[in-house]
Amino acid sequence: MLGLKAGLLLLLLLWTAQGRAVPGDSSPAWTQCQQLSQKLCTLAWSAHPQMGPMELLREEGDEETTSDDVPHIQCEDGCDPQGLRDNTQFCLQRIRQGLFFYEKLLGSDIFTGEPALLPDGPVGQLHASLLGLSQLLQPEGHHRETPQTPSLHPSQPWQRRLLRFKILRSLQAFLAVAARVFAHGAATLSP
Repeated sequence: MLGLKAGLLLLLLLWTAQGRAVPGDSSPAWTQCQQLSQKLCTLAWSAHPQMGPMELLREEGDEETTSDDVPHIQCEDGCDPQGLRDNTQFCLQRIRQGLFFYEKLLGSDIFTGEPALLPDGPVGQLHASLLGLSQLLQPEGHHRETPQTPSLHPSQPWQRRLLRFKILRSLQAFLAVAARVFAHGAATLSP
């Protein structure tokens, strides 16, 4: 009996050392998430210069986002220090939903077909890194859920530059908050 417990403990230690969540526990590898979210912030900002300068006239009823269904991390999502201490799952679920949403937008016709937006460019790297972070946040043994998806209508070529700008601006704000969450998690919730 003692040998079995020691073997299980050793297995759990090895599993955790590899940065994986313990089965049944869906806590992410906070430090890895922190590093990847910081990289995402840098990539999101580096994607903007390729869009060039843009003066936006504020239209009546125009929101800061591209549509009403753009995810935001809000107070009730539990991403504040107390919420993370109590239960990280609400916040992490919201971040996963946002990553999935922006991953779909970056893969849409708004961002494809432009030579400056090829896979090895900042937007392509941003798209790949979003996918990487969302996979890192996916609990072990769970299939990837299909959360809130953007309502994508085929865009016209003349709309794409403005849409890219608005999407990247919204993504920057989302990633800034997510990076703060992961920095706090890495500092206080990591084993």
